[in-house]
Amino acid sequence: MMVELTDRDRDMFKRQIQIPGFGEEAQLKLKNSSALVTRVGGLGGPLALYLAMAGIGRLILAHSGKLTWSNLNRQILMRYDGVGKPRVDCATELFERLHPECDVVAVAEDTNESTAREWVAQVDVVCDCPPSFEERYALNKACVDLRKPMVEAAMYGMEGTLTTVIPGETPCLACLVPEKPEWWETYGFPVLGAVSAALGCLAALEAIKVVTGFGEPLKGQMLSYDANAMDFYKFPIARRPDCAVCGHL
Repeated sequence: MMVELTDRDRDMFKRQIQIPGFGEEAQLKLKNSSALVTRVGGLGGPLALYLAMAGIGRLILAHSGKLTWSNLNRQILMRYDGVGKPRVDCATELFERLHPECDVVAVAEDTNESTAREWVAQVDVVCDCPPSFEERYALNKACVDLRKPMVEAAMYGMEGTLTTVIPGETPCLACLVPEKPEWWETYGFPVLGAVSAALGCLAALEAIKVVTGFGEPLKGQMLSYDANAMDFYKFPIARRPDCAVCGHL
């Protein structure tokens, strides 16, 4: 059932409603849309935050474990006094203060093949932000199987990449990275908070474009940036006909 905009919605979101081509139509679609964000650290935290503050109706946030001191340089949904507490609990408390009308479902688990399919089935767009390829591959397969769009964002050090996967139309993650790179160390990569946050904001824009139809998502294109020199590149990417995940579509 479609939920209509209220007068308070029109007041709260009037600045973005003023954007040419956005208007109340896009705002209404946002209010009636849902997103899965896995996880809510340095990348997924800003992404989830700006989806909520833009007016998305429902967020599923998935992240296991408890907050550590080493998380605090980048995980903006967390607090100094939250160290030792579950990360999703810290995130939920913040959303209750910032935008309580956003329906936030917090899940204290990380993604695997079983949970990925369950969570993906419940949303309109998936935001892929885990630090491990095992989780990313599970989300990618679930999105392909269920024909759900996925915003694929990843960073390392001072670099970041972003694309939007539309199953059957664009490359999926397995097209781009068929096997987990040997060099990948799940929790050993360097992170400067502003780099991951910048990418999270760009990924939020992609998710908003996907669910509203506003603007041009990065379909069949990869955005890459190097924050050292502030170099940004956008280049075409192609599907692999022999892809083990999406080649049959």
